[in-house]
Amino acid sequence: MNAPFADRIKIAPGFWTSLKGIGVEPIDVARKACLPLTIITEPVVTTAQYYSIWQAYSELVGDIATGIVKLAAAYKTTQYPPAALATFHARNYRDALNRMARYKQLCPPENLRIQEEGELYLIELEWQHAELSGPPVLVGITLAYLLELGRRGTGRFLKAHSVEFINYMGDVQALEGYFGCRVRTGTERNQLTLNREDLDRPFTSYNEELLEILTPSLDRTLEERQSQLTMSTKVQWILSRCLTQGKIDIHSVASELGMSERTLQRRLTEEGGSFKQLLAKTRREMAVAYLADPALEIKEVAFLIGYEDQNSFYRAFRAWTGETPANWRVTQDNWRSMLVTE
Repeated sequence: MNAPFADRIKIAPGFWTSLKGIGVEPIDVARKACLPLTIITEPVVTTAQYYSIWQAYSELVGDIATGIVKLAAAYKTTQYPPAALATFHARNYRDALNRMARYKQLCPPENLRIQEEGELYLIELEWQHAELSGPPVLVGITLAYLLELGRRGTGRFLKAHSVEFINYMGDVQALEGYFGCRVRTGTERNQLTLNREDLDRPFTSYNEELLEILTPSLDRTLEERQSQLTMSTKVQWILSRCLTQGKIDIHSVASELGMSERTLQRRLTEEGGSFKQLLAKTRREMAVAYLADPALEIKEVAFLIGYEDQNSFYRAFRAWTGETPANWRVTQDNWRSMLVTE
């Protein structure tokens, strides 16, 4: 199971070097993001700060698509962190992507969900913090990097089958030129679809000896971090990821965790909670985050946190906060306005 770790993200050193290589000064990015310049030399940030850095880069470049294409081509393989280096030296493209999906858990904030359907290989990008989605440029560079990995590893100019983005991405033609396929925006998911025939192409960069060194260390680190998570944290993350996919119950969560419903109930009780409490807590936290976005209608918020009808959401939200969603949104807007005027 993919699971979130502490809200601390280490920016790879190659990120700043790559920015300079395409004419974007790291200092300008830090200032645009309203962050201290120390992040360039001590690059450990929160998820929100990380997103601010990417958003600042996007605004400095101007066009989202241009920022994606430029940076994807500029990033040097020698500057990959260990988790990514293990994918570059994999046996073939399939092995590389499987390793990427596994070790991405060590490099928040995104996760990769992989599915094979017939002749297609689908990679959907999801966020470890479901209530806080990454900026479009980060989505694009993540999917571009996955294709870039295959190109550099195989030494071939591989083309994707299709690419989908939830948000507006700027110059779509530039993206289609890079991915070599149709690119759609305004869809329900962020997804890169590859041709299955490309997955077994061997990597010219395959290094068995290096993998024998890197793999055990990465696996140990992953296991240690997973063992530090409470069962309640794991359950909440699954809930935040799956609420929009329809009705979710303790049975489905237990199945994803690889345990029985009874075992899950016992583990949660030992931690002083229950599945019902965690479901309500997750919905409440997500509702507050979504309501802060004025672009979302209340009925959309209800759907996003797993309610089939708006009335049920209204009753639940009033029980949580003592207010209706509409009144809460107005109160928060007024409070923010007062802070700005002060």
